[in-house]
Amino acid sequence: MRKGDWKLIQELNRSIILNKIRLDGPISRIELAKGNRISPSTVAAAVQELIREGYVTEIGRGESSGGRKPILLQFAPDNHFLFAASISNTVIEVAQMNLEASILRKESASVGTRQGEAVIELMLGMIDRFTDETGSLDRCIGIAVTTPGVVNVEQGVVYYNSKLRLNDVPVKQMVESRYGIKTWVENDTNSLVLAERRFGSYSSFANLIYLMVGNGVGAGILVNDMILRGNLGGAGEFGHTSVNRSGIRCECGNVGCLENSVSWPAVHSRMMAAMASGRPTMIHDLTDGDFSRIEPAVYKDALSKQDRLAMDITEEIAEHLGAGIVNLVNLFNPGAIVIGGNVAQDNPILLEKVEEHISRYAMRILKDDLVVGQSSLGDDGKLIGAAAIVLQDLFQFSLT
Repeated sequence: MRKGDWKLIQELNRSIILNKIRLDGPISRIELAKGNRISPSTVAAAVQELIREGYVTEIGRGESSGGRKPILLQFAPDNHFLFAASISNTVIEVAQMNLEASILRKESASVGTRQGEAVIELMLGMIDRFTDETGSLDRCIGIAVTTPGVVNVEQGVVYYNSKLRLNDVPVKQMVESRYGIKTWVENDTNSLVLAERRFGSYSSFANLIYLMVGNGVGAGILVNDMILRGNLGGAGEFGHTSVNRSGIRCECGNVGCLENSVSWPAVHSRMMAAMASGRPTMIHDLTDGDFSRIEPAVYKDALSKQDRLAMDITEEIAEHLGAGIVNLVNLFNPGAIVIGGNVAQDNPILLEKVEEHISRYAMRILKDDLVVGQSSLGDDGKLIGAAAIVLQDLFQFSLT
Protein backbone atom coordinates (compact mmCIF):
# COMPACT_ATOMS: atom_id res chain seq x y z
CA MET A 1 0.00 0.00 0.00
CA ARG A 2 1.40 3.39 -0.96
CA LYS A 3 1.85 6.08 1.65
CA GLY A 4 -1.39 8.03 1.92
CA ASP A 5 -3.62 5.30 0.46
CA TRP A 6 -5.40 4.61 3.77
CA LYS A 7 -6.17 8.30 4.25
CA LEU A 8 -7.49 8.45 0.69
CA ILE A 9 -9.78 5.47 1.37
CA GLN A 10 -11.05 7.14 4.54
CA GLU A 11 -11.82 10.35 2.66
CA LEU A 12 -13.56 8.42 -0.11
CA ASN A 13 -15.68 6.47 2.39
CA ARG A 14 -16.61 9.69 4.15
CA SER A 15 -17.69 11.28 0.86
CA ILE A 16 -19.71 8.20 -0.12
CA ILE A 17 -21.46 8.19 3.26
CA LEU A 18 -22.20 11.92 3.15
CA ASN A 19 -23.58 11.73 -0.38
CA LYS A 20 -25.74 8.73 0.55
CA ILE A 21 -27.18 10.63 3.51
CA ARG A 22 -27.81 13.63 1.25
CA LEU A 23 -29.61 11.56 -1.37
CA ASP A 24 -31.43 8.97 0.75
CA GLY A 25 -31.82 10.51 4.20
CA PRO A 26 -33.30 10.11 6.71
CA ILE A 27 -31.23 6.92 6.90
CA SER A 28 -29.71 4.85 9.69
CA ARG A 29 -26.09 3.91 10.23
CA ILE A 30 -26.80 0.22 9.64
CA GLU A 31 -28.49 1.03 6.30
CA LEU A 32 -25.42 3.05 5.30
CA ALA A 33 -23.14 0.12 6.11
CA LYS A 34 -25.24 -2.47 4.28
CA GLY A 35 -26.03 -0.31 1.26
CA ASN A 36 -22.43 0.70 0.61
CA ARG A 37 -20.60 -2.42 1.81
CA ILE A 38 -18.66 -0.38 4.36
CA SER A 39 -17.98 -1.77 7.81
CA PRO A 40 -20.23 -0.51 10.66
CA SER A 41 -17.19 0.80 12.54
CA THR A 42 -16.07 2.84 9.52
CA VAL A 43 -19.59 4.23 9.11
CA ALA A 44 -19.80 5.08 12.81
CA ALA A 45 -16.48 6.93 12.77
CA ALA A 46 -17.32 8.87 9.61
CA VAL A 47 -20.81 9.79 10.85
CA GLN A 48 -19.42 10.97 14.18
CA GLU A 49 -17.03 13.26 12.32
CA LEU A 50 -19.76 14.55 9.98
CA ILE A 51 -22.04 15.32 12.93
CA ARG A 52 -19.24 17.12 14.76
CA GLU A 53 -18.52 19.24 11.67
CA GLY A 54 -22.21 20.05 11.16
CA TYR A 55 -22.80 18.31 7.83
CA VAL A 56 -25.17 15.74 9.30
CA THR A 57 -27.75 15.79 12.13
CA GLU A 58 -29.61 13.10 14.07
CA ILE A 59 -33.38 13.56 13.79
CA GLY A 60 -34.87 10.82 15.98
CA ARG A 61 -35.46 7.12 15.70
CA GLY A 62 -36.81 5.04 12.83
CA GLU A 63 -38.86 1.86 12.75
CA SER A 64 -37.49 -1.53 13.73
CA SER A 65 -38.75 -5.07 13.24
CA GLY A 66 -37.15 -6.01 16.52
CA GLY A 67 -34.62 -4.64 18.97
CA ARG A 68 -33.65 -1.02 19.39
CA LYS A 69 -35.00 1.51 16.92
CA PRO A 70 -32.16 2.98 14.81
CA ILE A 71 -31.22 6.64 15.01
CA LEU A 72 -31.90 8.39 11.70
CA LEU A 73 -29.42 10.72 10.03
CA GLN A 74 -30.17 13.66 7.75
CA PHE A 75 -28.04 15.99 5.65
CA ALA A 76 -27.85 19.56 7.00
CA PRO A 77 -27.30 21.78 3.93
CA ASP A 78 -27.82 25.08 5.76
CA ASN A 79 -25.10 24.63 8.37
CA HIS A 80 -22.45 25.62 5.83
CA PHE A 81 -22.32 27.79 2.74
CA LEU A 82 -20.21 28.60 -0.29
CA PHE A 83 -19.67 31.57 -2.56
CA ALA A 84 -20.28 31.17 -6.29
CA ALA A 85 -19.07 33.71 -8.84
CA SER A 86 -20.07 33.61 -12.50
CA ILE A 87 -18.16 35.80 -14.94
CA SER A 88 -19.65 36.31 -18.40
CA ASN A 89 -18.47 38.64 -21.13
CA THR A 90 -20.96 41.28 -19.96
CA VAL A 91 -22.04 40.57 -16.37
CA ILE A 92 -20.63 39.19 -13.12
CA GLU A 93 -22.92 37.43 -10.66
CA VAL A 94 -21.95 36.47 -7.12
CA ALA A 95 -24.10 34.41 -4.76
CA GLN A 96 -23.99 32.88 -1.32
CA MET A 97 -25.45 29.36 -1.56
CA ASN A 98 -26.17 26.43 0.72
CA LEU A 99 -24.93 22.90 0.15
CA GLU A 100 -27.90 21.97 -2.04
CA ALA A 101 -26.94 24.76 -4.47
CA SER A 102 -29.88 26.91 -3.33
CA ILE A 103 -29.24 30.65 -3.51
CA LEU A 104 -29.37 32.52 -0.21
CA ARG A 105 -28.55 35.92 -1.70
CA LYS A 106 -26.99 37.23 -4.88
CA GLU A 107 -25.69 40.34 -6.57
CA SER A 108 -24.85 41.25 -10.15
CA ALA A 109 -22.77 43.96 -11.81
CA SER A 110 -22.02 44.99 -15.37
CA VAL A 111 -18.51 44.31 -16.61
CA GLY A 112 -18.73 47.48 -18.69
CA THR A 113 -15.46 48.28 -20.44
CA ARG A 114 -13.28 46.46 -17.90
CA GLN A 115 -10.72 44.00 -19.18
CA GLY A 116 -8.02 41.77 -17.74
CA GLU A 117 -7.44 41.75 -14.00
CA ALA A 118 -9.85 44.69 -13.61
CA VAL A 119 -12.65 42.18 -14.25
CA ILE A 120 -11.38 39.99 -11.42
CA GLU A 121 -11.04 43.00 -9.11
CA LEU A 122 -14.69 43.84 -9.77
CA MET A 123 -15.65 40.31 -8.76
CA LEU A 124 -13.48 40.48 -5.63
CA GLY A 125 -15.17 43.71 -4.60
CA MET A 126 -18.52 41.98 -4.87
CA ILE A 127 -17.32 39.04 -2.77
CA ASP A 128 -15.93 41.55 -0.24
CA ARG A 129 -19.43 42.89 0.37
CA PHE A 130 -20.71 39.37 0.98
CA THR A 131 -17.91 38.51 3.40
CA ASP A 132 -18.34 41.81 5.26
CA GLU A 133 -22.03 41.09 5.80
CA THR A 134 -21.44 37.43 6.66
CA GLY A 135 -18.79 38.10 9.27
CA SER A 136 -17.12 34.82 10.22
CA LEU A 137 -16.16 32.60 7.29
CA ASP A 138 -15.70 29.49 9.44
CA ARG A 139 -18.74 27.85 7.84
CA CYS A 140 -17.68 28.68 4.26
CA ILE A 141 -16.50 25.50 2.52
CA GLY A 142 -15.18 27.16 -0.61
CA ILE A 143 -15.40 29.68 -3.44
CA ALA A 144 -15.98 28.78 -7.09
CA VAL A 145 -15.35 31.07 -10.05
CA THR A 146 -16.54 30.24 -13.56
CA THR A 147 -15.66 32.10 -16.73
CA PRO A 148 -15.70 31.61 -20.50
CA GLY A 149 -12.35 30.76 -22.02
CA VAL A 150 -9.47 28.35 -21.60
CA VAL A 151 -8.94 27.52 -17.92
CA ASN A 152 -6.19 25.51 -16.24
CA VAL A 153 -8.26 23.91 -13.50
CA GLU A 154 -5.36 22.52 -11.48
CA GLN A 155 -3.58 25.88 -11.26
CA GLY A 156 -6.73 27.99 -11.27
CA VAL A 157 -5.37 30.17 -14.08
CA VAL A 158 -7.46 31.63 -16.89
CA TYR A 159 -5.17 31.12 -19.88
CA TYR A 160 -7.26 32.86 -22.49
CA ASN A 161 -10.48 34.83 -22.92
CA SER A 162 -10.38 37.00 -26.03
CA LYS A 163 -13.30 39.29 -25.16
CA LEU A 164 -12.31 40.08 -21.57
CA ARG A 165 -8.56 39.98 -22.32
CA LEU A 166 -8.01 37.46 -19.55
CA ASN A 167 -4.59 36.10 -20.43
CA ASP A 168 -2.68 34.02 -17.85
CA VAL A 169 -4.65 35.53 -14.97
CA PRO A 170 -4.01 33.62 -11.68
CA VAL A 171 -7.59 33.82 -10.41
CA LYS A 172 -7.27 31.05 -7.81
CA GLN A 173 -4.22 32.70 -6.25
CA MET A 174 -5.90 36.13 -6.24
CA VAL A 175 -8.98 34.80 -4.44
CA GLU A 176 -7.26 32.48 -1.98
CA SER A 177 -4.70 35.09 -0.93
CA ARG A 178 -7.52 37.52 -0.20
CA TYR A 179 -9.87 35.26 1.77
CA GLY A 180 -7.84 32.24 2.84
CA ILE A 181 -10.56 29.92 1.50
CA LYS A 182 -10.10 27.04 -0.93
CA THR A 183 -11.04 28.21 -4.41
CA TRP A 184 -11.93 26.46 -7.66
CA VAL A 185 -11.76 28.06 -11.13
CA GLU A 186 -13.60 26.41 -14.01
CA ASN A 187 -14.78 27.05 -17.56
CA ASP A 188 -18.42 28.14 -17.45
CA THR A 189 -19.86 25.54 -19.80
CA ASN A 190 -18.00 22.76 -17.99
CA SER A 191 -19.70 23.87 -14.79
CA LEU A 192 -23.07 24.00 -16.55
CA VAL A 193 -22.87 20.45 -17.88
CA LEU A 194 -21.94 19.30 -14.38
CA ALA A 195 -24.90 21.19 -12.92
CA GLU A 196 -27.33 19.67 -15.43
CA ARG A 197 -25.98 16.22 -14.56
CA ARG A 198 -26.20 16.70 -10.79
CA PHE A 199 -28.99 19.22 -10.17
CA GLY A 200 -30.93 19.41 -13.44
CA SER A 201 -33.18 17.23 -15.57
CA TYR A 202 -30.36 15.27 -17.23
CA SER A 203 -29.17 13.25 -14.24
CA SER A 204 -29.42 9.93 -16.10
CA PHE A 205 -26.93 10.89 -18.83
CA ALA A 206 -23.26 10.03 -18.26
CA ASN A 207 -22.50 11.21 -21.83
CA LEU A 208 -23.85 14.72 -21.99
CA ILE A 209 -23.05 17.94 -23.85
CA TYR A 210 -24.11 21.42 -22.77
CA LEU A 211 -24.07 24.08 -25.50
CA MET A 212 -24.05 27.73 -24.54
CA VAL A 213 -25.49 29.90 -27.32
CA GLY A 214 -25.65 33.40 -25.96
CA ASN A 215 -23.27 36.34 -25.80
CA GLY A 216 -20.62 33.72 -26.52
CA VAL A 217 -20.68 30.12 -27.69
CA GLY A 218 -19.10 27.15 -25.93
CA ALA A 219 -19.56 23.48 -25.04
CA GLY A 220 -19.21 21.51 -21.83
CA ILE A 221 -18.68 17.83 -22.59
CA LEU A 222 -19.10 14.80 -20.33
CA VAL A 223 -17.68 11.54 -21.67
CA ASN A 224 -18.39 8.51 -19.49
CA ASP A 225 -19.16 10.85 -16.59
CA MET A 226 -15.89 12.77 -16.86
CA ILE A 227 -15.44 16.37 -17.95
CA LEU A 228 -13.47 16.47 -21.19
CA ARG A 229 -10.83 19.16 -20.67
CA GLY A 230 -8.10 18.54 -23.23
CA ASN A 231 -4.38 19.15 -22.89
CA LEU A 232 -4.54 22.78 -21.70
CA GLY A 233 -8.14 22.92 -20.51
CA GLY A 234 -9.35 24.24 -23.86
CA ALA A 235 -11.66 21.42 -24.93
CA GLY A 236 -15.15 22.68 -25.71
CA GLU A 237 -14.25 25.91 -27.50
CA PHE A 238 -17.16 25.13 -29.80
CA GLY A 239 -17.66 28.78 -30.74
CA HIS A 240 -14.24 28.89 -32.38
CA THR A 241 -14.83 26.05 -34.80
CA SER A 242 -14.93 27.29 -38.39
CA VAL A 243 -18.24 27.11 -40.23
CA ASN A 244 -17.86 29.86 -42.82
CA ARG A 245 -14.51 30.36 -44.53
CA SER A 246 -15.80 33.56 -46.14
CA GLY A 247 -16.98 34.91 -42.79
CA ILE A 248 -15.57 37.77 -40.76
CA ARG A 249 -12.36 37.55 -38.75
CA CYS A 250 -12.93 36.59 -35.14
CA GLU A 251 -11.23 38.14 -32.10
CA CYS A 252 -9.38 34.82 -31.72
CA GLY A 253 -7.70 35.47 -35.08
CA ASN A 254 -9.61 32.81 -37.01
CA VAL A 255 -12.03 33.42 -39.88
CA GLY A 256 -15.62 32.21 -39.94
CA CYS A 257 -15.98 31.12 -36.30
CA LEU A 258 -19.35 29.69 -35.29
CA GLU A 259 -19.61 32.33 -32.57
CA ASN A 260 -19.71 35.02 -35.25
CA SER A 261 -22.71 33.30 -36.84
CA VAL A 262 -24.94 32.24 -33.94
CA SER A 263 -24.11 34.31 -30.83
CA TRP A 264 -26.32 37.18 -29.70
CA PRO A 265 -23.87 39.89 -30.88
CA ALA A 266 -23.92 38.24 -34.33
CA VAL A 267 -27.72 38.03 -34.37
CA HIS A 268 -28.04 41.63 -33.18
CA SER A 269 -25.60 42.82 -35.85
CA ARG A 270 -27.57 41.10 -38.62
CA MET A 271 -30.85 42.55 -37.39
CA MET A 272 -29.43 46.07 -37.25
CA ALA A 273 -27.89 45.77 -40.72
CA ALA A 274 -31.16 44.52 -42.20
CA MET A 275 -33.17 47.34 -40.65
CA ALA A 276 -30.59 49.92 -41.74
CA SER A 277 -31.07 48.70 -45.31
CA GLY A 278 -34.81 49.31 -45.00
CA ARG A 279 -35.99 45.73 -44.59
CA PRO A 280 -39.51 45.64 -43.08
CA THR A 281 -39.83 43.99 -39.68
CA MET A 282 -42.15 44.18 -36.68
CA ILE A 283 -39.11 44.82 -34.49
CA HIS A 284 -39.75 48.53 -35.13
CA ASP A 285 -43.11 48.20 -33.38
CA LEU A 286 -41.85 45.90 -30.61
CA THR A 287 -39.22 48.47 -29.62
CA ASP A 288 -41.25 51.62 -30.43
CA GLY A 289 -38.47 52.51 -32.83
CA ASP A 290 -35.86 52.54 -30.05
CA PHE A 291 -33.24 50.13 -31.36
CA SER A 292 -31.30 50.30 -28.10
CA ARG A 293 -34.10 48.10 -26.70
CA ILE A 294 -33.35 45.25 -29.09
CA GLU A 295 -32.38 42.28 -26.95
CA PRO A 296 -32.78 38.48 -27.21
CA ALA A 297 -36.33 38.60 -25.83
CA VAL A 298 -37.36 41.00 -28.62
CA TYR A 299 -35.85 38.74 -31.28
CA LYS A 300 -37.67 35.70 -29.85
CA ASP A 301 -40.92 37.65 -29.55
CA ALA A 302 -40.69 38.63 -33.23
CA LEU A 303 -39.85 35.05 -34.14
CA SER A 304 -42.89 33.70 -32.28
CA LYS A 305 -45.02 36.12 -34.32
CA GLN A 306 -43.53 34.77 -37.58
CA ASP A 307 -41.65 37.96 -38.41
CA ARG A 308 -39.89 37.30 -41.72
CA LEU A 309 -36.57 38.87 -40.70
CA ALA A 310 -36.47 36.93 -37.43
CA MET A 311 -37.40 33.73 -39.30
CA ASP A 312 -34.64 34.20 -41.88
CA ILE A 313 -32.04 34.86 -39.19
CA THR A 314 -33.21 31.79 -37.29
CA GLU A 315 -32.81 29.66 -40.42
CA GLU A 316 -29.20 30.84 -40.69
CA ILE A 317 -28.53 30.16 -37.00
CA ALA A 318 -30.04 26.68 -37.27
CA GLU A 319 -27.99 25.83 -40.35
CA HIS A 320 -24.67 26.79 -38.78
CA LEU A 321 -25.45 25.56 -35.26
CA GLY A 322 -26.98 22.35 -36.58
CA ALA A 323 -23.89 21.61 -38.67
CA GLY A 324 -21.69 22.08 -35.63
CA ILE A 325 -23.89 19.88 -33.46
CA VAL A 326 -23.88 17.10 -36.07
CA ASN A 327 -20.10 17.07 -35.76
CA LEU A 328 -20.39 16.78 -31.97
CA VAL A 329 -22.90 13.93 -32.27
CA ASN A 330 -20.68 12.01 -34.66
CA LEU A 331 -17.54 12.67 -32.60
CA PHE A 332 -18.79 12.03 -29.05
CA ASN A 333 -22.03 10.04 -29.36
CA PRO A 334 -23.75 11.82 -26.44
CA GLY A 335 -26.96 10.55 -24.89
CA ALA A 336 -28.29 14.10 -24.63
CA ILE A 337 -27.44 17.60 -25.80
CA VAL A 338 -28.61 20.54 -23.69
CA ILE A 339 -28.87 23.91 -25.42
CA GLY A 340 -28.93 27.07 -23.29
CA GLY A 341 -27.96 30.71 -23.51
CA ASN A 342 -29.99 33.82 -24.30
CA VAL A 343 -30.32 33.02 -28.02
CA ALA A 344 -31.41 29.39 -27.68
CA GLN A 345 -33.22 29.23 -24.34
CA ASP A 346 -37.02 29.49 -24.64
CA ASN A 347 -36.68 29.40 -28.42
CA PRO A 348 -38.67 26.33 -29.53
CA ILE A 349 -38.61 27.32 -33.21
CA LEU A 350 -34.81 27.34 -33.25
CA LEU A 351 -34.66 24.08 -31.30
CA GLU A 352 -37.02 22.40 -33.78
CA LYS A 353 -34.96 23.53 -36.77
CA VAL A 354 -31.72 22.35 -35.13
CA GLU A 355 -33.30 18.96 -34.44
CA GLU A 356 -34.35 18.73 -38.09
CA HIS A 357 -30.75 19.38 -39.12
CA ILE A 358 -29.47 16.69 -36.75
CA SER A 359 -32.08 14.24 -38.02
CA ARG A 360 -31.06 14.91 -41.61
CA TYR A 361 -27.27 14.79 -41.31
CA ALA A 362 -26.11 12.92 -38.19
CA MET A 363 -25.28 9.20 -38.36
CA ARG A 364 -28.54 7.31 -37.96
CA ILE A 365 -27.32 4.89 -35.30
CA LEU A 366 -26.01 7.81 -33.20
CA LYS A 367 -29.02 10.10 -33.53
CA ASP A 368 -31.91 7.67 -33.00
CA ASP A 369 -31.77 7.71 -29.18
CA LEU A 370 -30.33 11.21 -28.86
CA VAL A 371 -32.22 13.61 -26.58
CA VAL A 372 -32.01 17.30 -27.51
CA GLY A 373 -33.49 19.74 -25.03
CA GLN A 374 -33.22 23.08 -23.33
CA SER A 375 -31.44 23.87 -20.09
CA SER A 376 -33.45 22.98 -16.99
CA LEU A 377 -31.57 25.27 -14.61
CA GLY A 378 -33.25 28.62 -15.27
CA ASP A 379 -31.64 32.04 -14.98
CA ASP A 380 -29.35 30.95 -12.14
CA GLY A 381 -27.78 28.07 -14.07
CA LYS A 382 -24.26 29.49 -14.05
CA LEU A 383 -24.34 30.04 -10.29
CA ILE A 384 -25.65 26.51 -9.76
CA GLY A 385 -22.82 25.34 -12.02
CA ALA A 386 -20.25 27.16 -9.90
CA ALA A 387 -21.72 25.61 -6.75
CA ALA A 388 -21.61 22.18 -8.39
CA ILE A 389 -17.83 22.53 -8.76
CA VAL A 390 -17.39 22.95 -4.99
CA LEU A 391 -19.96 20.30 -4.10
CA GLN A 392 -18.35 17.85 -6.51
CA ASP A 393 -15.27 17.93 -4.31
CA LEU A 394 -17.28 17.59 -1.09
CA PHE A 395 -19.40 14.68 -2.31
CA GLN A 396 -16.76 13.11 -4.57
CA PHE A 397 -19.02 12.87 -7.60
CA SER A 398 -17.34 10.64 -10.19
CA LEU A 399 -16.58 13.63 -12.40
CA THR A 400 -13.40 15.60 -13.03
